[in-house]
Amino acid sequence: MSSILDDLKMQYKFGGLPQRLIYWNVAFFLVSIVFFYQFKIGQFEYPDWIALWSNPEIVLEKPWTLLTYAFFHDGFGHLFFNMIVLNFACTLFLTFFNQKQLLGLYILSAVFAGISFIGIFYYLNIIHPIVGASAAIMAVLVATSTYQPLMNVRLLLIGNVKLWHITAVIIIVSDLMQIQDANMGGHIAHLAGAFFGFIYIKLLQNGFDLSKIVTKIIDFFIQIFVKKDKNPFKKVHRNYKPSPINRTSRIIQKDKHQQQIDEILDKISQSGYDSLTKEEKDFLFKSGK
Repeated sequence: MSSILDDLKMQYKFGGLPQRLIYWNVAFFLVSIVFFYQFKIGQFEYPDWIALWSNPEIVLEKPWTLLTYAFFHDGFGHLFFNMIVLNFACTLFLTFFNQKQLLGLYILSAVFAGISFIGIFYYLNIIHPIVGASAAIMAVLVATSTYQPLMNVRLLLIGNVKLWHITAVIIIVSDLMQIQDANMGGHIAHLAGAFFGFIYIKLLQNGFDLSKIVTKIIDFFIQIFVKKDKNPFKKVHRNYKPSPINRTSRIIQKDKHQQQIDEILDKISQSGYDSLTKEEKDFLFKSGK
């Protein structure tokens, strides 16, 4: 058991942002089973401080729900499918972009999709909550497809397929064909996330990286909450002026010592080691330590 936990810790530490996003989603899902799953009814009952409601008044009171909803799921099947697509989409995205851009896109697309869901449902006069990372995942997938649509992706039992074909099938099958079912709000959020992923790449190609907004916000809060050393180490430089007498004496002593060694070595080279006196041998032995 301990080895499994150690492996999970290592994967979380060195697996990169995609691995951490999966861990975060799974962790929040496990927490939701304990606190928000109604076993008698057989469904999740997320409170309005976690789920995103289409009522603007609730969102204005709890603006963080524009992000928290993207880390909770309404069932194991919902979580399982999303995590498979998340791992697939993030792996492809990081082929061309960095992890800061991935995190920025994930967060901003979730917020954009949430606002789109609220606007459309408010217009339709429908009050309903949504949860799920699908919108953010769709944004990552569409962003990669927009940047490199003809990229070959090898699928099991199918072979090489163009990336835009995969994205198109997922959008058509999972969203456009089911937009009028009971999860209409979720499908609207998915399509909004896909649209944001497309816009993100187009702006990036024109030199504007939206993910830098998230990076700057995160850096700002890190500077606030990370404790700074109140007494930072200061290197103090002092100019020591050693006594001229002591310095001279040490130099003279060193020169005399070296001179005596040189004389003994010359004697060895001329007459051999046996020609040295006992004092010279002792001196040479002590100098070699």
